[in-house]
Amino acid sequence: MTVFTEGRHPAEFVLSEGDKNFSRDNIVIAASQTIVPGSVLGKRAVAAGVVATAAADAGNTAGSGALTLASPAVSSKVKDGVYNVICTEPATNGGTFEVTDPSGKSIGKATVGVAFNKEIKFTIADATDFVAGDRFTVTVAADADDFEYGAHDPAASDGLEVAAALALYPATTGVGESAKISAITRHSEVNGKTLTWKSGIAAADLADGIQALASRGIIVR
Repeated sequence: MTVFTEGRHPAEFVLSEGDKNFSRDNIVIAASQTIVPGSVLGKRAVAAGVVATAAADAGNTAGSGALTLASPAVSSKVKDGVYNVICTEPATNGGTFEVTDPSGKSIGKATVGVAFNKEIKFTIADATDFVAGDRFTVTVAADADDFEYGAHDPAASDGLEVAAALALYPATTGVGESAKISAITRHSEVNGKTLTWKSGIAAADLADGIQALASRGIIVR
């Protein structure tokens, strides 16, 4: 006897969501993905499409150096908004700057004359020595179209390691291909038994993924 296995149905995992599709967005699935309804997705920026601009604070020490963005100026993990780069450890012909993301979280320290290569990428040049509190801002304009989604993978390092959405519909993409589907990206309740995580995901990574979804208002029951 032939046995047929029924696959997941679109949106079957949704227990509740906001009115008028409030919980949903149209998203782009990246290349080389096999996505089913209920797949847990990560999100990454397409760096080439993101616009970033740098500016020195008007109150900086007269004649202090400049911050020059790299090309590309961002990585796939960049966030939309304003990054602050603040001098915390002045030094003769040098110095150290704390770099914070748009949420105020530190993403590392930048040293004058050394390339900083994280969510944003730049080098600070010295002129007149910096003093504590001198700052630069890097404004990132990353629109929804500048991001793509793929299967959540705790071992990734490009943004897909953070659970960010749940696919409502299936999509299969080849090399160099993309697809558009609808996904749950915020405020909803979902059935955890009908979600698809990476095969063999560790318990700790599963817990981290559920917590990341909760931070977006997606509650796994």
